Amino acid sequence: MKKIIITIDGWSSCGKSTLAKQLAKKLGYVYIDSGAMYRAITLYFLRNHVDWTDSNEVTEALKNISIEFRPNEKSQQSEIFLNDENVEYVIRDLVVAEKVSDVAAIKEVRNFAVAQQQKMGESKGVVMDGRDIGTTVFPDAELKIFMTADPAKRVERRFKELYDKNPNITIEEVKANLEMRDYIDSHREISPLRKADDAIELDNTNRTEKEQYEFTIKLTKELI
Repeated sequence: MKKIIITIDGWSSCGKSTLAKQLAKKLGYVYIDSGAMYRAITLYFLRNHVDWTDSNEVTEALKNISIEFRPNEKSQQSEIFLNDENVEYVIRDLVVAEKVSDVAAIKEVRNFAVAQQQKMGESKGVVMDGRDIGTTVFPDAELKIFMTADPAKRVERRFKELYDKNPNITIEEVKANLEMRDYIDSHREISPLRKADDAIELDNTNRTEKEQYEFTIKLTKELI
């Protein structure tokens, strides 16, 4: 059975990570959350008061950043480590979410992250989700999925996710954050969010997690 690269791109809060984790677990592949990488970089910048409008300061800061994905034996999932610190949950805070699209739009940051992502996929057997994985990181991937959903449904999903951690958050805040991220992700100069020409669109507005998994695993089995 040959190993392939599976890319899952799409808008925020479409369930990309959920699907990618399911596929990786079923196939015995490595799951790489590219969005978590940009969130970890953003967290480092915020903690260290890096002025990300200054390219020299950004370049110097990136030299001090080490990002790894390590398996959690208990959850059987990969978790992200920033300079040997597990930041899997810290990076999900809204304060990081509000800045991550700005940081991810920086040329030096994208070059840094893409180089690491491509190295992680050299041996194949990888499922990676993000915004530009099928277009920039792995343009020759064997299977590309582009996920989308109704904006109202995405806001609802994101609100439920964040409310468990922060009961003070409002749905208006979540809606504004998603709209801002959508605009920045799709209008940035470097690797904007777009559907690759050979990507298969998966609209999960009315699909369950099981249905979208079955849809994708069927496509995968046809290739391996």
